[in-house]
Amino acid sequence: MKTLKAVSFALGAIVLGTAAMSASAADIAAGKALVEKGGCVACHGKGLNAPISPDYPKLAGQHSDYIYHALVAYQTSGNPLVGRNNAIMAGQVKSNPAVSDKDGKPREFTRKELKDIAAYIESLPGDLVLRK
Repeated sequence: MKTLKAVSFALGAIVLGTAAMSASAADIAAGKALVEKGGCVACHGKGLNAPISPDYPKLAGQHSDYIYHALVAYQTSGNPLVGRNNAIMAGQVKSNPAVSDKDGKPREFTRKELKDIAAYIESLPGDLVLRK
């Protein structure tokens, strides 16, 4: 049990450490292409700022490090210490037709692609409120 806890904490540290890396090396144009091909507007709406349901978040203008960390967490769903548990988003980041392997099958987004997506989302005009 102690070993499992240690592994879980180590995995969490790796994910958090990776998420803390700057998105400065990200490619906004590549992120835009991935968002468009990935069909994100189907749920998050026009400009990723008009979700189809109040349960879905507005993404436009959100901090790239937050978006990146959330996307990585969806890829590690099932681990209660570091994962997020949303079947739709887990499916989007784990097997998305926007990206495919050499056989043409949908594959998981790479960390670089997630950084590109996060940088693009941050670049969008939105009505994110930072302080009231």
